Amino acid sequence: MPTDVLIVRHGQSTWNAIGRWQGHADPPLSTFGERQASAAATNLTIEFDAVVASDLERAYRTAELATGEQHVVSQFVEFRERDAGEWEGLTRVELDERWPNWQVTEWRPDGFEDDAAVLSRVLPALDRLVESVAHGSRILLVTHGGVIRALDRHHRMGPVPIPNLAGRWFHHDGAMVPGEYVELASDFTDSEVE
Repeated sequence: MPTDVLIVRHGQSTWNAIGRWQGHADPPLSTFGERQASAAATNLTIEFDAVVASDLERAYRTAELATGEQHVVSQFVEFRERDAGEWEGLTRVELDERWPNWQVTEWRPDGFEDDAAVLSRVLPALDRLVESVAHGSRILLVTHGGVIRALDRHHRMGPVPIPNLAGRWFHHDGAMVPGEYVELASDFTDSEVE
């Protein structure tokens, strides 16, 4: 039996709420984000054998709240959001002012982690995680939008928005295979800022 991993984005953070790029910065969940994560608990009707998260507070607090704090949440630095370099802490308006046309040219600043860099830490950590549990286990991984988008592009999945508390099932039976897209708090709105 494959090991199933549900990989979801954290709840809204205080920086999501005001449109700031977070990267490795560590803002907490907003009050709204805490409510999102608690509401997601009602949509998680299956039992998980392990609950893991990025070591950034917005991710591991989401994992605690979404599982009703019934699991010990293991934290992994490898599942952090991509490093945003000098964009960290800036809004899209500030990016447009400082670097006009950055979206058209797809220019990224020094220190910004591209998909290859993100995947070089995430994929081996996922393999180790799956190897650490019994075959057929179910794992909840709470991470970040940039990580999920990188995994989707790696698996040639079409681009889909990754709102807070949305993500995808992955099945691992010797290799990771993407599965169903899910939204655990679809009644809530979100920000697309990573």
